[in-house]
Amino acid sequence: MIDIARAPYPRDGIAAGGLPLLRHSPGRDPSYPPPWPAAARSCRSPFRTQRNTFHCPETPLVSCCGRSDWAGTGFNAKDKSGAQGQGRHIMTRIWTLLFLAFIAGAMTTGVIVGFPPRDHADRSAPPPPPAPAPAQPPADPVVRRSDLKTVSVQQGVFQTLIPFNASVIPNDIVVIDAVEGGRIDRLLVATGDEISAGQPLLEFSNTSLELDVLDRESRLIASISQLQTYQTVLEQNRINNEKQLAQIDYDITRLNRSLVRRDALAAKGAEAEELRDRVRDELNYNRKLRPMQAESNSRQNDLRLRQLPEIKGQLAMMQQDLKVTRSKLDNLKVRAPVSGRITAMDLTVGQTRNRGERLAEITPNTGFRLSADIPESYVGEVHVGQKASVRIGNREWPLHIARFLPRVMAERFKVDLTFDDDLPKDLLPGLSAAGSIVTQETPGLLLLPEGRYLPAGTDIEVFVLAPDGQSAGRRAVKLGRRNGRQVEVLGGLSAGDRVVTDGIGDPGAGSYVKVTG
Repeated sequence: MIDIARAPYPRDGIAAGGLPLLRHSPGRDPSYPPPWPAAARSCRSPFRTQRNTFHCPETPLVSCCGRSDWAGTGFNAKDKSGAQGQGRHIMTRIWTLLFLAFIAGAMTTGVIVGFPPRDHADRSAPPPPPAPAPAQPPADPVVRRSDLKTVSVQQGVFQTLIPFNASVIPNDIVVIDAVEGGRIDRLLVATGDEISAGQPLLEFSNTSLELDVLDRESRLIASISQLQTYQTVLEQNRINNEKQLAQIDYDITRLNRSLVRRDALAAKGAEAEELRDRVRDELNYNRKLRPMQAESNSRQNDLRLRQLPEIKGQLAMMQQDLKVTRSKLDNLKVRAPVSGRITAMDLTVGQTRNRGERLAEITPNTGFRLSADIPESYVGEVHVGQKASVRIGNREWPLHIARFLPRVMAERFKVDLTFDDDLPKDLLPGLSAAGSIVTQETPGLLLLPEGRYLPAGTDIEVFVLAPDGQSAGRRAVKLGRRNGRQVEVLGGLSAGDRVVTDGIGDPGAGSYVKVTG
């Protein structure tokens, strides 16, 4: 006999999945009325209880019976066979629903053994993918002849070089300082202008200097006038002395002639002897006076001769002082001493510059040279006269070392290099340039120009153009020394071979390239 007993929820009356347990109770009378309250028995739904959570133990997982008592369930306390049939019916429905739920879950998650999940909309298996076609060997790449760039292997002289960085400096630099200070009134040129000798550059104004020049000029003029006056007096004295001596000579001659005549007249008694004696006394006086006058003239002439050079020297000095004094005013207008280019002139109108301050720098048109810094490790390999070259613009310019400065500063020493040929155009002081000094030359070597087509290392591969120009093949090449411009070829190439430098694309794609066009 099957007893449908109510298991208390949720302790032990619920099986897995939330279903009520059915237990055998052989000692219990099935006619015993259920222990549910009357309110519960009168409910239309066997699943409703006082808490609305109680499951009907007789009709689990079945919807409401639609009746107000237990008749809808088929349960009859007086009919034991009806209770047994009802129990079997309930168990059958429970296990059927459990099996269906298990099948639905397994098909959803794909856990049923031997039946992998698949799309039920397409019952047929997808066709297998087609077999891949056999791989074809890649075709040889083709390039246009116009796209290729090549260089030829040549036999020449390999140069051992010392690289350097140099700066352009002028052979001569002329600085202009303020001879006389003052306030800048006008700027007539600017930095970078080409100027000629004597060209005005700027003008100062200096009132105190102008007043000082005027005062000094007036004093110098007065001193010069005095010296000139003294010089004139000396000359006048010389002339007067000569006149006096000439007058004495004249008087002696006249009196001597008169005395001869008067002696003849006095002898005849025609003239008084007193007159004759007067003439004789005057003649004797002049004869005595003449040597004294001549000596006085000589002394004064010697004095004059000694003073005249001094006077002339003082006059010349005063004249020079006067010229210098006047030039101070001219110095207020600064002029270019030489022709060239103004390389430095940081001035503005209204500034005040004192005497001796720097005004400008001029680079004369006497050429430029390079000043290079060389690492001290090369000090034993550099000497005057060595050949060198420097790249300025798009051209290599030949040089030679003109001066070697053995003083080492900051692990470097300086050398001056001069250009062998004409100077490059548009050279400016301070321009940087890179070059190299030739320390050794080795003739008879196979050489290639340095470039990006030659990777680092000694054992490399390059593409070499065929003699007919229709193809280019990869070739192993062994390289030697490098100097930044030349690369020594030790093997793999011959003189005249043309090495491809650009135009192949990806050089690692293959070992053979066809050339068309």
